[in-house]
Amino acid sequence: MPPLQFCANLTWLFTEIPELSQRIYAAAAVGFRAVEAAWPYEEDLQELKSARDATGVELVLINTPPGNLRAGDLGLGAVPGREQEFRQGLERAIEYAQALQCKRIHLMAGRVPLGSHRAEVAQEMESIFIQNLEYAADLLSKKGITGLIEPINTRITDPAYFLDSPHHAVAILERVGRPNLKLQMDVFHWQIMDGNLTQNIIRYFPYIGHIQIAQVPERNEPDTPGELNYSYLWDVLERQHYQGFVGCEYRPLGGTITGLGWLKEYWTRKGDQEH
Repeated sequence: MPPLQFCANLTWLFTEIPELSQRIYAAAAVGFRAVEAAWPYEEDLQELKSARDATGVELVLINTPPGNLRAGDLGLGAVPGREQEFRQGLERAIEYAQALQCKRIHLMAGRVPLGSHRAEVAQEMESIFIQNLEYAADLLSKKGITGLIEPINTRITDPAYFLDSPHHAVAILERVGRPNLKLQMDVFHWQIMDGNLTQNIIRYFPYIGHIQIAQVPERNEPDTPGELNYSYLWDVLERQHYQGFVGCEYRPLGGTITGLGWLKEYWTRKGDQEH
C-alpha cells in the first residue's frame, strides 16, 4: 500500500516564523512536499508564489475568506443575507488559488447569526448553503478546482458553526450533486461530534477529498496522549487506498520541528523518501 501524503498546515505549524512565505521554506527544509493554509489573503501574493516556486512545495488547500472575524464571522457560505459577500470572497480565493496552483478551496459554511436559534434558521441556512455551493461548484469546475466542505465540532471548538457533522455534510453534498465538491474530513472534529471513526471513514470514503488531523481533546500532535490511536487510523486510510493529502492541523506542544518525531517515524517506517 502506498504511504500517506502529509502536508503542513502553515496556519498552525511553524508559527515561530511570522511570514507565511517563510513558513513554506521552513516546511520544505524538514521534508514536507506540500502545505496548506487557512487564509493567505493578507500576505503578498508574489512572495508566496516565489516561495512556492523556489521550494517546489505544493500548496494543496486554502479557505474562502472568513468575512469579518472581529464581528464574529467564520465563513459566509450558509449565512443569510451574505450571498454577495460569499461570491466576492470566492473570487478572491480563486485568484490566489490560480496564482499558487492550488487545486482545493474549503468553502466555509459560517456560523449561526448572533441572536438566532439554530433550529429556527437551520432550514434557511441549508438552502442558502446549497445555492452557494451550486454556484461555487460551477465556477470552480471551469478552473479545475475542487471545492470542499468541512464539519466543525460544536461541542468544544465552535458552538455556533452551522455545519457540524459528517452526516449533515454528506447529505448536503448529495443534494448539490456536483462531482467537484468533496468532503473535508477533520479527524479531530469527527471524533468529538460522532466518534465511530472506522465506520464513518469507510462509509463516507467516496466523498472524502481532503483529511486533517490532531489529537483529541487538546488538539496537539497525533502521538501525544489522547483519545485517538493514529497508527491504527493510518492503517485504515491505507487500506482504503487514500491518495489525497493529510493536513497536519494541530497545535504543537513545543516547537514545530520538535513535535515532528511522529511524522519522521512514519516516513522511516514506510521507507518514504519523497514524503
